[in-house]
Amino acid sequence: MVKSTLVVRASDALPLAASVDDEQTEQALSEHKQQAKLIFRRISPNSEPRCSIESGQHTLHYLIADNVIYLVITDKSYPRKLAFSYLDELSKEFQTSYGPKVDTVRKPYAFVGFDTFMSKTTRLYQDTRTASAAGASHLDKLNDELQDVTRIMTKNMEELLWRGDSLDRMSHLSTSLRSESEKYRRAARNINFQAMLRQYAPIGGVVLLLIILLYWRFS
Repeated sequence: MVKSTLVVRASDALPLAASVDDEQTEQALSEHKQQAKLIFRRISPNSEPRCSIESGQHTLHYLIADNVIYLVITDKSYPRKLAFSYLDELSKEFQTSYGPKVDTVRKPYAFVGFDTFMSKTTRLYQDTRTASAAGASHLDKLNDELQDVTRIMTKNMEELLWRGDSLDRMSHLSTSLRSESEKYRRAARNINFQAMLRQYAPIGGVVLLLIILLYWRFS
C-alpha cells in the first residue's frame, strides 16, 4: 500500500510538495520520514536515479528527474513496479505543471497544490488489488514505458545509517565489481588447487608408498 509521498528539490533538498497524511499515518511513519531526509542529504549528482531502500516493514522508493526527487513510502510487500509507475506519473505531471519554476522558488512547499493530483493518483495505486482493477487500461500503458525493475538499485537503510554506504552509481558499480572480483578469485584459487593436486598427487602417492614399505621393512 502507498503510505506517504514527498517531493523535494534535488540540489538542496528544499521540500516542494507532500501528501497530506492523517495523524495516525504521521505518527506511524515519523521515523521513516526522518530517514527520507537522510536520503535526500545523501543524494548527489552521481546518485542512482531510481532506488529502493528497505527499512523494517516499509520500503522507501525514490525517483530523480529534472532536479526533483520523488519519494514514496510503501509497505515492504508492495510491488516495486507499481511504486515506480506511481512515481513516474507524479514526475510527468509535476514537470508539466511546475517544471520551469522549480529552480526559482525559495520557500518550502511552494507547490502545495500538487497534493490534489497526488491524492487522486494515490487512490489509484492505494493497494495492489485497486491498482490491478483500475489498471486494465491505464497501468498497462504505463508499464510499457517502465524500465526493467531488476535494474533498479536496492539498498538497506542500515547500510546507509551505520555503514556510511553511498547512493552513487560508481559506489554501486564498485560494489558489484568487488563482488564479481571476489567470486573470480575464489574460482581461480579452486582451479589452482585442483591443478596442484593433479600435478603432485602421483608423486605424493609414490612417496607415501615408499614410506609404508620402509616402515614395514625395518619395523
